[in-house]
Amino acid sequence: MTTGVRRRMGVEERRQQLIDVALELFSHRSPDEVSIDEIAAAAGISRPLVYHYFPGKLSLYEAALKLASQDLAGRFSEPREGPLGSRLLRVMRRFFDFVDEHGPGFSALMRGGPAVGSSTTNALVDGVRQVAFEQMLKHLGMEPPISPRLELLLRSWISLAESTALLWLAGRGIPRAELEVQLVHDFAALAAVAATTDPALADLLRRVLAEEPEDGPFMELIGRLVVLAP
Repeated sequence: MTTGVRRRMGVEERRQQLIDVALELFSHRSPDEVSIDEIAAAAGISRPLVYHYFPGKLSLYEAALKLASQDLAGRFSEPREGPLGSRLLRVMRRFFDFVDEHGPGFSALMRGGPAVGSSTTNALVDGVRQVAFEQMLKHLGMEPPISPRLELLLRSWISLAESTALLWLAGRGIPRAELEVQLVHDFAALAAVAATTDPALADLLRRVLAEEPEDGPFMELIGRLVVLAP
């Protein structure tokens, strides 16, 4: 973040600077608590000049959210190499890296912040969820059309990851690393339940488990469940 040093910039360079400054501020505090005056001071320009590039805080907030949403969506991308459990664990680590670095901004993105009711904000959130959904299909080696149960499984798990991250931010009562593993276990558990009534999903789960090493997160879950059995 720059601090009060003025220099001439082109239009796009200045716009990008303001977006970067706003995203940094929104990452550490609720957007409701960040004023245009603070953004201007951090960027080293006057308040009227901020309004020259953005008509108001909402438009700047949405531009910052767009940048954040692109970053967040990219966290679900992972080369389809190695067992699924390990890939999902790496995805969850990158996901929680983002959540940890941009706590208030993540909360604002998922809950709406000052842009509640904004179609732009809602579209950004939906876009992140859709990219995550598409990346999960790639992880599974699947392409649309898919069964309704598989779609429900994937979208439910993505929603669970969001809500888990928000709850963790509220109190951080459970170590982050434990939640990352738990969410991978949650995926396997949801898949197992869905597979009991969907033969195609059952075949997919068998293939996934056949590729899992003994020390992988999916096999770890199975070991824990076996201990619980009477």
